[in-house]
Amino acid sequence: MRKIELSYRLCSEREPAALIRNPLFELLLAVRASGSISGAARQLGLSYRHVWGQLKDWEQTLGQALIFWERGQAARLTPFADRLLWSERLAQARLGPQIEALRAELERTLALAFDPQALVLGLHASHDDALPLLQEHAASQAALHLDIRFCGSVEAIRALNAGDCVLAGFHVREGADSASVTARTYQPLLQPGLHKLIGFARRQQGLMVARGNPLRLDSLARVARWKARFVNRTPGSGTRVLLDELLQEAGLEPGQIQGYQRGEPSHAAVAQAVASGSADCGLGTEAAARAQGLDFVPLASERYYLACLKSALEQPELQRLRELLAQAAWQGRIAQLPGYAPQASGQVLSLRRELPWWQLAPRAPAGKAASKNP
Repeated sequence: MRKIELSYRLCSEREPAALIRNPLFELLLAVRASGSISGAARQLGLSYRHVWGQLKDWEQTLGQALIFWERGQAARLTPFADRLLWSERLAQARLGPQIEALRAELERTLALAFDPQALVLGLHASHDDALPLLQEHAASQAALHLDIRFCGSVEAIRALNAGDCVLAGFHVREGADSASVTARTYQPLLQPGLHKLIGFARRQQGLMVARGNPLRLDSLARVARWKARFVNRTPGSGTRVLLDELLQEAGLEPGQIQGYQRGEPSHAAVAQAVASGSADCGLGTEAAARAQGLDFVPLASERYYLACLKSALEQPELQRLRELLAQAAWQGRIAQLPGYAPQASGQVLSLRRELPWWQLAPRAPAGKAASKNP
């Protein structure tokens, strides 16, 4: 078994690349995209001799051929190189939340070294493509460092109630009523008068499918009927809650979905599983699907909220975040993400008005959980 060694570097701006970079996989991706060693060298800004030598060195290290070395023919990856590349991409996608958390912790700690007066805001949140963008934007534009811990929506709110963070990011389907799976999941965790919502974004969730949608999957009913290989999210995630609600509305049981028990930790990991061919479809965001070159079949509109305790609204770091979210610069940036739009960004919203599930008496567990907070 090959061993892994991690490292990191400091930079003024983060490049749009893999979460953890590795020169071998950058070489393989460049060869696949260009179809030649010389084209890969130009793409990477390296010499032909350097790229050729690096590939030969990697083949010797791994004991496997990576390239079909045929004179006069386009450079092609071997089946082993293809498997290696897909496996590494899937591993990165699965580990994305943990890698982002590690990077956030390093950035937070180093930010305090450079600027002892910097504001730090703890956020536990359901994995979302917009949050790393917000993290970068807040650090560069407002000297505000978001200490993000990615987890499921349910776990995020529980962390807020336990006093482990100031903000919890979660998402709910638009129009969910008091009898929905969404309401049954989140109502016991939130309490009007104690919690407040801060508007963040509106986004689309749907089926991520191969380009061209070869199986013509347009609904969960068709996924079940045609026994398409499905990849799910892990229990406790907001997307799994959404799936259970959509299945219930369609009159389907989880057992009718082939792959319901296969859970991935993020939208990116679901998209990577579909892109690699190990699954036919999965439920996720349009942004994650487009990032992998997949097609997208919308099924539901959602609101993504940031929840906090009412008592935390006057904290300087939270006020700074709200000001940032309300600015046109940020709202223009999030609008560029496929399937996303700003929605009451930065506004303090009433829990009862946004999530009208409290027609019955509020349940006791929310108050007990939240009473642990100062």
